[in-house]
Amino acid sequence: MTATYTFDIFCTLDGFGSYDENGDWGGYWGKAGPEFLERRLDSYNSEQRLVLGANTYRLFLDILGPSSAPKVDDPVNNRMMAMPSTVVSTTLDGPLDWANATLAHGDAVDVVARLKEESDLPLRSHGSLAMNRALMAAGLVDRVQVTIFPVISGRTGSDPIFGGAADFDLELLESRTLDGNTQELVYRPTLHT
Repeated sequence: MTATYTFDIFCTLDGFGSYDENGDWGGYWGKAGPEFLERRLDSYNSEQRLVLGANTYRLFLDILGPSSAPKVDDPVNNRMMAMPSTVVSTTLDGPLDWANATLAHGDAVDVVARLKEESDLPLRSHGSLAMNRALMAAGLVDRVQVTIFPVISGRTGSDPIFGGAADFDLELLESRTLDGNTQELVYRPTLHT
């Protein structure tokens, strides 16, 4: 039996995963209500392995800090930083600055295929857009969890979450509304042929 792999991503209604230097939205586009934060913590409470690409790891390290001197102290990020993690890279050198992170050199498709076969824990990746688009195209993503914040960032949006992705059919597995305006949708992707 192979481990389930979830691609977990945040975006605006118009599909952007981030905003540029002209945006003044703040974290979670300023929409992090109590239900959302409780749900995020719940998402990380079960035993699982975090899988990150090198660029997302570098970004998280810059924002959150290393395990030895975290810059952010909140339950969600503390739990994420404490999870067993695999960072997939062809450019990073170890050791990594997160306590439970290991470095896996090589192509993400090969690394994640091996992790899915060997891991006793479900796998979850947050962000890592290019890596996860490649994993989806290779049929390695079992679930896509998209959290849509109630904003449109047409002028300041950057990083379209599915820009350049292959075509997929999606089967809706779960949906919920958080704080009356943020949508969480969980899909099973199938490559559209």
